[in-house]
Formats: sequence, structure tokens, C-alpha cells
Amino acid sequence: MGSVKINNRGPNTYKTRGYMKRSSDYRERCYRRWQKPPDLTAFRIQQGETDLQIYAQPNLSSRAAELTARYRRQIKETIQEHPQFQTSLEPLTLETPYRIVDEMLEKSGLAGVGPMAGVAGAISEYVGSGLLPYSDDLIVENGGDLFIKSQSDRTMLVYAGEDSPFRDRLILKLKARREPYGICTSSAHIGHSLSFGKTDATVIIASSAITADVFATAVGNLVKTEEDIDKGLQLVQDCGECFGALIVIGERVGAWGEIEFV
Repeated sequence: MGSVKINNRGPNTYKTRGYMKRSSDYRERCYRRWQKPPDLTAFRIQQGETDLQIYAQPNLSSRAAELTARYRRQIKETIQEHPQFQTSLEPLTLETPYRIVDEMLEKSGLAGVGPMAGVAGAISEYVGSGLLPYSDDLIVENGGDLFIKSQSDRTMLVYAGEDSPFRDRLILKLKARREPYGICTSSAHIGHSLSFGKTDATVIIASSAITADVFATAVGNLVKTEEDIDKGLQLVQDCGECFGALIVIGERVGAWGEIEFV
């Protein structure tokens, strides 16, 4: 759960930063002034505490607004019916009529966290999936929780904080993929995301943005010292839906899976 900055280090460079999803703590995402993928059209969707920056081939703002409203309503109705869905820090088992909610419950169960740990990734995932029929390349950014479908390679600059020895030094190559995927970031120090750990940055790449979101939270909670890096990476390895992890804490970096530096 981080936010994202696409700066001018290259035509498709992303910079991750922390972000909390509650509207009362919302801060203007100034990093978006530098988001300029030249091959895609940018547009923004704001509804309540949801603030999406979307990059697609055509401008799909009307369709994106409809999808955002639909999935926000479904999550809000679930919270009204089951208040614990919003507040629980542990997995829940609930009966709901909504696929997005069921997937949040399922993926958070895999990671051992509460279902709302995946809310930003879920909105990105479901809005993005609804837009895919209209755009071959697509990026949906929701406070740094990304749903991506790209036919070209892109790069992501991981931001670990102004005082980190790795500041502006960790640049990841995101290879073109035929299928969409998710990449999400959690940080204990940057922004206001709830984290019980101490990582400067935890980046997870997974088959869905929901999975990436909940595991970024879970690993971020687990890693409290540099000695915990291996435990955090093992947690991700044990999930068959994750295929890359990067953990930055203090003077150490740990990586597993499809993490390629450039």
C-alpha cells in the first residue's frame, strides 16, 4: 500500500511512496505531476476517498467512473452489513453477494491480514479488469497499488525514504506480460499506511493487485529488523500467487523471484 510516482528518469519510470487509504488523512498526490507515460492517455477518477490515476490508450473516464462507483458501493454495502469487514486486522469468513468482496476475503486469508488491507488493490484490480476490453495497455494506480497490463517493458524506482542509503538507487524492470498483474508497496515510515513492522519499503509483485496489496501489508508487518528479511521473503515464496518481492530496511535489501534491477 504505497503511492506511485512516474518521473522523468525514463518514459515509463515509477516511484513508490506510502499512502493511507482513509479520506480524513488524504494528501494531495503531488507525485502525479511527473506521471507522463508518453504512449498512454492519462485521466483521473475521484469518488469519496478513492482517487485513481489511470493510463490507457483511449480516454475511458466515463467507463472508469461507472466501474469505480459500482465497486465502491459493493464494498460500502458490505461494511454496513458486516462492520467487522472494515475494522478487522485478521482474516474473516463472511457470506456476501459480491465477487470483489469475496476475493478480498480470500486473498487476505492467504496473507493472514484483515480484508481491508486489500481494498486499494481491489479497486485497482476490478476497475482495471473492466477497462481491459478497451485498451491493450493499461495502468490503474490507486495510491501506489497498481493494476498493470503492458505490452512493453517499464521501470519502477523504489523510494525507500530520504535518509535511506538506497534512496533513488533501486530501479526495477517490469517486463512486458501477456496477462495483467499487480504490484503494490507498503512502508512503515513513508506516508500513513498502517504497518506493525519497520520496513522502509516492501514491494510485492503478484498475479493480482489484491494479492500484492495484502502480502505487502503482511510482509511489512512481519519485518521489524534486518534479520527478519528472510522470514518476509519466505512468506511470499509460500504463496503460489506471488512471483516477486523486494524488502528494504535499514542498510539491507532482500529480493526474491522476478525482481530485476536496472
